Amino acid sequence: MYFDFNWRSSLLLIFFFHGLVYAFLLFRKAYQQERPSDNWLGFFLVMSILYICPWMLGFAGWYWGTECLECRNFMFYVPMNHTLLMGPVIYMYIRSLLNPRFTFNKMDRWHFVPGFAYILWTIIVAVTDLLVMKRYYLMDGQNDPDFDTWYQAIGFISLLIYLILSLRYYLMYRAFIVQELSFADTVQFKWVRNFLIACFLYFFSTIFLDILRLVGVNIGYQDTWWYYLLFAFIFYYIAISGYANSIEQKKTFELDFLRYRMPNLIGGGEHPLEVQTEEASFEVLMPAEFTSPDQTADSVIPSIWKEKVENAIFVERMYRNPELTLTDLANHLGTNPSLLSKIINRSFGKNFNDYVNQYRVLEVKENLADPQNAHLTIMSLAYDAGFNSKATFNRAFKKFTGDNPKTYQIK
Repeated sequence: MYFDFNWRSSLLLIFFFHGLVYAFLLFRKAYQQERPSDNWLGFFLVMSILYICPWMLGFAGWYWGTECLECRNFMFYVPMNHTLLMGPVIYMYIRSLLNPRFTFNKMDRWHFVPGFAYILWTIIVAVTDLLVMKRYYLMDGQNDPDFDTWYQAIGFISLLIYLILSLRYYLMYRAFIVQELSFADTVQFKWVRNFLIACFLYFFSTIFLDILRLVGVNIGYQDTWWYYLLFAFIFYYIAISGYANSIEQKKTFELDFLRYRMPNLIGGGEHPLEVQTEEASFEVLMPAEFTSPDQTADSVIPSIWKEKVENAIFVERMYRNPELTLTDLANHLGTNPSLLSKIINRSFGKNFNDYVNQYRVLEVKENLADPQNAHLTIMSLAYDAGFNSKATFNRAFKKFTGDNPKTYQIK
């Protein structure tokens, strides 16, 4: 097969094969360990290596048609720019990575309709021109349809929409886990943040290139090659880091972003079913002597539930469970998580993650000051108190004491 190995085509070829290898490794890991997120990232890498093909193969002489007319037709009839699919794939990757119970349902298929519609159209064009008419008919034979202005514009609008949706999902996730999990630090997934930064870098570099063209800067085919080299570096970083950060959730939990849309859940609001459930919980668990016609649910919360929560967390030492969730505590107390989160936030002025970690820090602090524990390491005491990582322990200890744990240790 014809291929002109010049420095431009050869350099992109290196990234092409490396991306292909990482895509294969991700697909294999997804199959072996049943991780949907690895499949989605593998699909992203496949589209990324296809994205650089027009410049990799173009500088190898495939667009010329003088040495290989079949190569030219291949470039024209095979779609390689899939920005209409790239956005939905990024969004599904974020959701499947962050949500332990993610499943791809029928409604999710609609996200991919525009991208597959374009692929279907290219198949119709290829069949019509190559098999039926046997000449350029639907294709003009001069321009690659992947670079038509309308398709490029729609593709990047779609990409921007899905990047915003992905960022919004990640931010909602970050806000959710501190209300739901006592081990929020270990599942913050900073890799997701870095992945989104890389994707936005790709998007804005494209916009910057288009702005330069609009203001009259002459950017030729060879100049654009540098943009594709930048994209190659971006997806190569994503490939390496994404493969290393494919995370397996040891503790499953259900993402319910509507659960913590407060403060008006009790006594009115936009979720009547949740309000009814919460009010029923008060009626069942609250003694009659604490209720009166002029009392509102908000005024009752501190006097009734603060003691219940403190008894479960501190007296029963539930904070020692390193995988404790708000749902676990709610089940223990016989209430629902949304109500319990409101109780903790209003009664103690903390989210669930901070509330539990403060008791863990308190236990470690007291044990460090006990001479009988002088033979124990700091981390052994931290693990006994419910922390599950050194980094999380150090951050929490610094946050609640302002000091290093070594300053409290008995020598």
